[in-house]
Amino acid sequence: MPELPEVETTKTSLSPLHGQQVADIQVFQPKLRWAMPDDLGSLIHRTLVSVERRAKYLILNFSPSTSDDGSQHAHIKEPKKLLVHLGMSGSLQQHEHATEKRKHDHLLITFRDTDNNKTQLHYYDPRRFGSVLWYRDYRTKLLDHLGPEPLSEAFTADYLYHLIQRTTAPNDSNDTAAASTTKSKKQPIARAIKSVIMEQQVVVGVGNIYATESLYLSGIHPATPAHQLSYEQLLVLVAHIKDILLKAIELGGSTLRDFTVASGTTGYFQQTLNVYGRQGEACPHCDTPLKNIKLNGRASVYCTNCQPLNP
Repeated sequence: MPELPEVETTKTSLSPLHGQQVADIQVFQPKLRWAMPDDLGSLIHRTLVSVERRAKYLILNFSPSTSDDGSQHAHIKEPKKLLVHLGMSGSLQQHEHATEKRKHDHLLITFRDTDNNKTQLHYYDPRRFGSVLWYRDYRTKLLDHLGPEPLSEAFTADYLYHLIQRTTAPNDSNDTAAASTTKSKKQPIARAIKSVIMEQQVVVGVGNIYATESLYLSGIHPATPAHQLSYEQLLVLVAHIKDILLKAIELGGSTLRDFTVASGTTGYFQQTLNVYGRQGEACPHCDTPLKNIKLNGRASVYCTNCQPLNP
């Protein structure tokens, strides 16, 4: 599944299309996780202004544009936003104009630059768990409940500590996730710390790979009840989450199956993994055989020596 670094890398790889106009739209299979809108053709003659990322969603911003004769089309006076999720196996890939459709290409957007050179953007998704939607229709349902971005200033040890302990942190009154946990007195969160940091309401984009690696580097057992961690341990954990995600983005993400970014390149972060997917191998630090447990149905590889479970 494409995780935050893969989606961020995809966002960056789409930058050559900024400023280009949509020349054509072809929908081959509209039935994804949710059906594609039947009016995607309204993007024709619009210009791709920018691409943003929120969690694992891409937001493609299109502005009004002009036709070949310089006139503005009446139906494109307002900007539009496309909300794209890559699901389990999706990718956005750029190809030369007139490239043939592949079996699992479900959407093809043809762009043209100011010199009338054309490029095709293919939405490819063998398992069809992704989505291509209008931002305005699904923002509330899909985005409004999400926690802070892990690389933002809002995601700190202070934020995580107070959220886990169900206490009110200074200046957190505008934070949706923190506010939702402090409306009434509740018991501290006792769920496994790995499960907590993978919850999208707590912090977005910390998938299984990056949670596993961050906990290993922090010396924290993945099954440790979250409320047992000290503020100092959370300082270390938050720092490693940020560092490991930045490193993954720099290396183009973790291509564990057939994921590629828009430019067609693959990621290399998987070559730097310490413990994820290495059950039974020796710990890189102490040579202890790595163990695996299941947490919420997800594999959690760890070192019994470097990541002892708190008594």
